[in-house]
Amino acid sequence: MKLDPVTTRYSSALFELARERGVLDLVQTDVDAIARENASGALAPLFDARVAHGEKDKRVEALAARLQPLAANFVRVLFHKRRLDVLRNLPAAFRRASLAHRGIAEGVVESAHALGAGELAELSVAVKAVLGKDVLLEQRPNPELIAGVRVFVDNRLIDQSALGRLEGLERQLRLARVH
Repeated sequence: MKLDPVTTRYSSALFELARERGVLDLVQTDVDAIARENASGALAPLFDARVAHGEKDKRVEALAARLQPLAANFVRVLFHKRRLDVLRNLPAAFRRASLAHRGIAEGVVESAHALGAGELAELSVAVKAVLGKDVLLEQRPNPELIAGVRVFVDNRLIDQSALGRLEGLERQLRLARVH
């Protein structure tokens, strides 16, 4: 999932403050609660431009009352800075910050057919050897690949698919000089 820079900055700030104050687990619990409320649609009025500012203020305070102080202040800051949209992707961004702190990256592996757990584990080890950090891989089928895999991690592409190799060969042939 691609996260916008604003959400990434705010979530990183929240993560670092929680880590420094020793309340990371509590804040993680609050972020999970925000994710559940967002998924249920309970936070939708906060993102709706048609809802009056005063009504949003009441809803923000109701949300903040259910959170521990650091997360509550964070939500209030988002409201006052008119950045409530950060709450939509906060869980994913906070998770990414947490994984990065532990030296783990998330990635996506595309393959023509579903990979087994053992194959996915082997691929994770191979990607770790290339990147130098642990990788959690999510699997997505892509029948266009014919065979092989494509792995996307940390804005990098590792293409070991038959389609990728054929495209590479085509590029080389187009660039080759014929004497």
